[in-house]
Amino acid sequence: MTREQLVRALNDEYIRSILIGDVAWFRDHLADEFVCIESDASVLDKAAFLQRTAEGSTVASYNLDEVAVSFYGNVALVRATGSWMTKEGTRGISHYVDVYTHSLGEWKVVSAQITRPPSPSSPSSP
Repeated sequence: MTREQLVRALNDEYIRSILIGDVAWFRDHLADEFVCIESDASVLDKAAFLQRTAEGSTVASYNLDEVAVSFYGNVALVRATGSWMTKEGTRGISHYVDVYTHSLGEWKVVSAQITRPPSPSSPSSP
């Protein structure tokens, strides 16, 4: 498996783990200094992220629409766009950037930033 295939597989597992609340996967694959900037601008360290993951996701499904992986030495950037649906049926899209570092033979996520653009609003009356 190439390093790109490996990082893409880790990205797929990240999404799967969010949907099912797989705290153990994140405990193993997030760096100790991991930081997540959520779509609401809240900032979570690893402990807070694990706690939020354990609470369960409101998202029922998430489909990756575009994924680009770039490498800079021992750093990989995953830039992606996905479409999602909540358990209540609300749909939306999100863009994210995850930063992975390679050390001691393994890739760890050190940073994640998520953006959810607002849903298109209905046209205003004149």
